[in-house]
Amino acid sequence: MAVKASILVASAIATLARAGQPGAASPIAAPMRDLVWGKLNFLHTTDTHGWHGGHLQEAQYSADWGDYISFAEHLRKEADEQGVDLLLVDTGDRVEGNGLYDASDPKGKYYFDIYREQDVDIICTGNHELYHASTADGEHLRTVPNFQEKYIASNLDYIDPKTGLQIPMAQRYRKFQTKNQNLTIVAMGFLFDFTGNANNTVVQPVRETIKEQWFQDAVRENPDVFVVIGHVGVKMPEFKEIFTAIRKQNWFTPILFFGGHVHVRDATAYDSKSFAIASGRYFETIGWMSVDGDLKRTTKDVVAAAEVAGLSFHRRYIDNNLLGLYYHTGLDESTFPTDHGRNVSQMIAQARKDLDLDYTFGCAPKDLWMTRAPYPSEDSIYTWLEKEVLPEIAINDDRRDVPRLVIMNTGAIRFDIFKGQFTRDTTYIISPFLSVLHYIPDVPYQVASKVIGLLNNAGRIMEEARVMEEHAPMDPRFMAIPEQFAIKEDIIHEKPMPSFQSDSVVDGQKPLSGDGGSKKEPVLIEGYTTRDDIGDDGDDAVHSAIDFYVVPNCIQAEVGFSPEEDDEKPEKVDLVFFDFIQPWVMVALKISGGDFTNDDVKSYVDGTFTELMAGWIKENWPLC
Repeated sequence: MAVKASILVASAIATLARAGQPGAASPIAAPMRDLVWGKLNFLHTTDTHGWHGGHLQEAQYSADWGDYISFAEHLRKEADEQGVDLLLVDTGDRVEGNGLYDASDPKGKYYFDIYREQDVDIICTGNHELYHASTADGEHLRTVPNFQEKYIASNLDYIDPKTGLQIPMAQRYRKFQTKNQNLTIVAMGFLFDFTGNANNTVVQPVRETIKEQWFQDAVRENPDVFVVIGHVGVKMPEFKEIFTAIRKQNWFTPILFFGGHVHVRDATAYDSKSFAIASGRYFETIGWMSVDGDLKRTTKDVVAAAEVAGLSFHRRYIDNNLLGLYYHTGLDESTFPTDHGRNVSQMIAQARKDLDLDYTFGCAPKDLWMTRAPYPSEDSIYTWLEKEVLPEIAINDDRRDVPRLVIMNTGAIRFDIFKGQFTRDTTYIISPFLSVLHYIPDVPYQVASKVIGLLNNAGRIMEEARVMEEHAPMDPRFMAIPEQFAIKEDIIHEKPMPSFQSDSVVDGQKPLSGDGGSKKEPVLIEGYTTRDDIGDDGDDAVHSAIDFYVVPNCIQAEVGFSPEEDDEKPEKVDLVFFDFIQPWVMVALKISGGDFTNDDVKSYVDGTFTELMAGWIKENWPLC
């Protein structure tokens, strides 16, 4: 059941449309693909990481949380009119990554009230809600009560600070009926087998959770549809384990999965009666899934495959672009914003003002990319850090004359730097974490120099070594960027995307152009060109492709080495590293022949990396 949205005239709308937040880039039009509606439909967000104010510097993702609220309200109305159902899902990592969350004291001061305004039907936890005890407290004391029975924690417990008791973070599963068709849904909410959580939470491995009695009861509830949400990549083993356990008991019941964590758009199917989607990162994407066919069980113990043989599944990855949201609702600037959505946009604007997020430290002279440029190269953000920033911020006044190796994990950086104003907000967008610099003094160079290679290339060796540790580190991939859980090699586009005539309909796409009936081809802006297991037609907006270059787990700067002694390295160095990677560094040192323990680790410089980087910007990049 495809919704026939009218074709919008881009030039006319572009002159009217205003992004959700003051100062945000005006949205840009693109050729569009329609949403395909079914009997059961979903909107999905994941890994928003505090970006609820939208992308102020990126036109194609500049709508805000208030705009999403308006969008969802319009689509719920459309669902009611069609007599079908629409559910909203969020799969965690809502915190850490943007000034709107990270700049307040305490963190999240404004976030909780802004996020709760969206009427999410099924919600779960991500790993970033759990790294710090205070963040886990906020999740349990604020977000869980805000969403009550809609919050699900199938394999996550919380330790009550008053009683010391270990209790479920929220209910283990939820059984409910949909609004318009009374479809019975059994929903669960998982986190991958995470081991880096704070000590006031307990994450139970999925393989153990599915043996518990509550899970065995849940898979025998005989629903019309199982909905499994999780902070789990759709191709990670945890979802496969859950799917297998449900399918053993329910041969023909549709099972829908909503994932996250790996920061990519992705979709797959585990069999002909299942479907799984992951909806990107940083509120760039609003995921759409629809299921059509006869979903209602006619008897309690359906065993005939014919009852679900006619099911069809569709997905769209919706750019968080106001013009696209107008397109999918058939509305415009004057008719799209709801009172509720407009009020939330105002809440965000006021919070940004209170936090002074537009305060400018300096002016970035050029774009610096995480993965759009190879490392090393002059356009790589990691080369900039290695060559310019780390040597000038990694200074201990008492040891400034001691040569040092400074190791930083690439996952400490979360976003690109765009040419232009570098604001308080930008500092948290680039580096939202509380990372500090630690060091071990006077490490033999022959030992210290081997660490970077082990961190980047010896994952198997480190996995074997860590089982001997009392406190084993996590998977070494956590040192790098989340996208590389899914992307293993460079993706280089040698050919441009096919052009689309402005008066044609190709592969279900309709033009969104401003030149009437002319044959002029629209100019495509860079953006997602997703290819998943379903095909290459999932993105709602057609973009020109962006290259992706894989980056190492860590980078290293040599500081204080004498240029006259290139062939003669110092006997000993200070080994300086980000505190987050200390567990891996200690294993690497042991493998390298070093005899060091955590007792040898000291603080190297005061202040967080985020603060030190902001100071470097202020000193080295003049205002625009």
